[in-house]
Amino acid sequence: MDSVRKFDPVAEHNRTRAALSAVVKRLVRLLRGVPDLEAGSGVPVWTVGDVGTHLAAVYLAYGSASGGESMEWDGVLPPGDGPLKERVAVVNAASIDLFGRGERARLGDVLTERAESFLRLTDGLAPDTPVAAPWLGPQLTLPLAAATGMVLGESLVHGLDIARGAGLPWPIGPDEARLVIGQSMPVMMPLALDTAKARGVGIAFDLAVKGGPRLAVVIDNGTATVTRDAPPRLYDCRITATPAAFLLVSFRRTPIWKAIARGGLRAGGRRPWLAGRLGELIATP
Repeated sequence: MDSVRKFDPVAEHNRTRAALSAVVKRLVRLLRGVPDLEAGSGVPVWTVGDVGTHLAAVYLAYGSASGGESMEWDGVLPPGDGPLKERVAVVNAASIDLFGRGERARLGDVLTERAESFLRLTDGLAPDTPVAAPWLGPQLTLPLAAATGMVLGESLVHGLDIARGAGLPWPIGPDEARLVIGQSMPVMMPLALDTAKARGVGIAFDLAVKGGPRLAVVIDNGTATVTRDAPPRLYDCRITATPAAFLLVSFRRTPIWKAIARGGLRAGGRRPWLAGRLGELIATP
């Protein structure tokens, strides 16, 4: 765990694309095994069908941003440039109404079509290709690698939401979780920083995920930087985590106390009690 592992951005991006393709197939099988799309899900305010429709909207949005079917954002995005958490909440609420009843009735096919469209449109593009993400902020772009990691993360986490509502299994493999963490979190964690809470705060976290990646998360007076494969430095707190445990705690699907009790998370370093601050300062949209 102490060694810093270098990674190949192109190879890891390709593995993320392959993982996304496989997870979507598994997700569609899961949805087709759900007897009632109006049953509750792991998201308290959404049904299983709502979660699936939201995922279809995610695939549509990222596909549109990658040169596919255009979207009319004026009726979806909130006005102005508010906090990320509030902005995403508005877009999420609108997402479940983007598709009509007919498309909702064949949700598995719609998910397949939208996910395949995103993968087809981005095939062969470099991992650092900019992808517009207006739902995260005006004029904001993400590297394609981070966008693909986010789509994979949404698929894994919302697959769990569907499975919990239907009482069906939904395992999240460590390799899948590592790809989400390594590809998306260096970009998304700084965007999700609660700048008000982080004002005047200075904490350096060493986030060591079992089997990789390893991230240096530095909060400095209202800003955050997340560096992969960072050179050695002095940290305040070290968080050691299994990949799936950290993914689910980050997305607020598993309480941190439960992850600790199960051995998925452990805090150490000079000031281990600061571990809980990471989730307070970087809010999941």
